[in-house]
Amino acid sequence: MLENDLILERFFARHGGTLTVRQADALNALMELSDNELLDLHLGRCSPSQIDTALDRDDVIEVLGLLKDKH
Repeated sequence: MLENDLILERFFARHGGTLTVRQADALNALMELSDNELLDLHLGRCSPSQIDTALDRDDVIEVLGLLKDKH
């Protein structure tokens, strides 16, 4: 999905060089989602726990915040 590609491109341009192993693991968990689920999370249409309770983790929440960062 083009929207997710743009979000991820911006994310890696800003944070790719400083990702921790913990953040990379959380990002990997998010990449396992369908395109629609990932976009719903990014747009705040649902919470991680509504998709999968295993995603209700601090590291996933942190990476979602980085994905939403527009600065």
